[in-house]
Amino acid sequence: MRRFALGMMTSAALMAGLASQVQASSKDYSKSTKTDLVTKIMGNKSYQVYSSLKLEEVTKKVKTKTKEKKKYTVKKKEWKFGKKLTASADFRYAYVQSKSYKVKGGKRYYYIYVDGRPVGYVNEKAFALSKANVVSQVSLVNNPSDSVGFNAEDAINYVTDQHGSLVDNDSVEISCKSAKLNISDTGYVSSRKAGTAVLTFKYGKAKATSKLTVRGDAKEGISSAGVTPVKTDLPKIETWSARDRASSHKHWATKSARDRASSHKYWATKSARDRASSHKYWATNMSGNAKGADIETIFYHPAVLSAPGSSNLEAKVSSAVQGIDFYDNDLVTSNLDLGQADNWEARGHMVYYNMRKVKEYNWQLIPSKMLSFNTWLSYIKNIKVSPYMKLGHGQSVGSTKKYVYVLANWNRSNNWSNSQELIRVKKSTMEIDKIWTFKVWNGSAKYPRIFLNADVIDDNTLLALFHNASKHRYEYWKISRNGDSFKAKEVGATGSDLISNSAEVQGFVWNSAYDVYYIAFNDYLFKIGAGLDGKTDAGKLLNYYKFDTGRREFEGLSSYGPELYVNLNHPTETLKVNHITK
Repeated sequence: MRRFALGMMTSAALMAGLASQVQASSKDYSKSTKTDLVTKIMGNKSYQVYSSLKLEEVTKKVKTKTKEKKKYTVKKKEWKFGKKLTASADFRYAYVQSKSYKVKGGKRYYYIYVDGRPVGYVNEKAFALSKANVVSQVSLVNNPSDSVGFNAEDAINYVTDQHGSLVDNDSVEISCKSAKLNISDTGYVSSRKAGTAVLTFKYGKAKATSKLTVRGDAKEGISSAGVTPVKTDLPKIETWSARDRASSHKHWATKSARDRASSHKYWATKSARDRASSHKYWATNMSGNAKGADIETIFYHPAVLSAPGSSNLEAKVSSAVQGIDFYDNDLVTSNLDLGQADNWEARGHMVYYNMRKVKEYNWQLIPSKMLSFNTWLSYIKNIKVSPYMKLGHGQSVGSTKKYVYVLANWNRSNNWSNSQELIRVKKSTMEIDKIWTFKVWNGSAKYPRIFLNADVIDDNTLLALFHNASKHRYEYWKISRNGDSFKAKEVGATGSDLISNSAEVQGFVWNSAYDVYYIAFNDYLFKIGAGLDGKTDAGKLLNYYKFDTGRREFEGLSSYGPELYVNLNHPTETLKVNHITK
């Protein structure tokens, strides 16, 4: 559990502060000053980015102060900028990092990496200096059975120090001003009783506030799981276990870890080869047709979007995509931090891609220098990386025209009565702008429903999947938001575990064109009637498909209009599903 900092600086932060005071005593440095690789947050002002900054020897003529005023020449070293590359505004929504800077004329110029690629030098005034950006409003459901509460750190988009470097959330002082609500020494606000509070976030000169409300209706979210499940006559279907999956990818994991430290050489080489062709996998369907459906690559994701050598969790943008969603030509992904895999509050980044600008499969080359600078820059302008944020399981992702949503639940939660956290992210900035929690109980807190997979279908509605393992069935729930309140209704059920050896669901989506659900397990895809239009039996198994993916597991599903998309990792790519929605 993360600690709650009360105005206390870590020893590393204190040493960094002392070091900056010592360094500030000198105007120029003859060498670059190296620091740990840190994340930089770009500000709203734009400054020139230069390819280099070097000390060069120059010759100058100097006049004497004597009556004769003779001229003589002297040689000295001065800082000289290299080629002008672009303006820092082009990197406003990119992932920017640095591990060195130089001082020219008393001003710091940081050498920056952008989405993993080394770029050049920029004035530190291009960064957001001593800035706290937090969610303005948090609305919590009244949940007397929630033993944990809301982690106030979830409301932080970012906090920076005086040089624009991202500050670890644990180092941010968080206080709560309220007559009814309190914040614990671990930074959690209880939702067991109604009330309002103002949360204050502070680090150095950076300061911001957030309004938090615990809603008044303790009965909100109480419903009934009374739908009769549709019986399903399925043979015994098994898929590989998590242990087998880890073993099958052992070589890939080792190799990619090694190549992260060598400027992504492996990915660059492999992607150059793969540009000429895409992957295609066939599936056997329920009737035994060996070519009942197929999936084919439409997009290779960047291998990584952060610089090699990142030493802390918040300085990495992982390629481990857990969930995807399409809205028109917008693709969003949830990239889980691999170091958070066993954390019930797992975090990472969300990434936005403007798919209108995709050219073949070149986007996977973004961390390397295989792309020309201008081509690379055109791609960067169409990618946005969110701040480090809570993702949970990361597979409950949805989007609308203006927003991205993630239901940040985790599949290793120990208390199923805790509230569920819905996070809304603005597409324009990829920053969180609102957080809600809600609960769904079947009659009482004894029978909670926690959703690890959900599909947001509009700004007020999500469809969610619950596996009732004790009764061997899947339940489909419609959760509707009215203002800040949520209502839940069970809208279907399937009388089967689908996969007999309890493999985890890897994706869930509703296809609006055909009114069907799709549920993914590793290499299996199940097609089930939704019945939301009243034309099909809700919960009826219509078909299932086993794809020959070589044990590359599905990691997220998405649907837009009639189209269906799946995501595969190792390496990460998005594929379109053919012949399955007809």
